[in-house]
Amino acid sequence: MSTPVNLNRVRKEKARAAKKARADENAVKFGRTKPEKELEKARAEQARKALDAHRKEP
Repeated sequence: MSTPVNLNRVRKEKARAAKKARADENAVKFGRTKPEKELEKARAEQARKALDAHRKEP
């Protein structure tokens, strides 16, 4: 005879594993470091200024 299995524990462990997998996927998809965010913001600002500099006045 095998040992009894606590079904609540198995269910919760499965849910935790699924949640961790989803968190890892989101970290890869959306996770960026602070310097990466600042660099992207600086580049966007620089591009906006360059575009505004080439704008013709009516």
